[in-house]
Amino acid sequence: MDDLSQARWKKASYSNGGSACVEVAGNLDTITAVRDSKRPDDGAIVFDRGSFARFLDDVKEGSFDL
Repeated sequence: MDDLSQARWKKASYSNGGSACVEVAGNLDTITAVRDSKRPDDGAIVFDRGSFARFLDDVKEGSFDL
């Protein structure tokens, strides 16, 4: 299990107070963690930093657009 005790959570800029809020902790050495800001005690999904960076690149390129 990854230690998230030092995670600094940042709310996604697109949340804008809406009902779908996501927080990301990108300050950890080897991982990036993502959680639901409304339910932070339910845990987080953890990615290695390289995989998360590739995911963000794909999102920016429109790979997941419907």
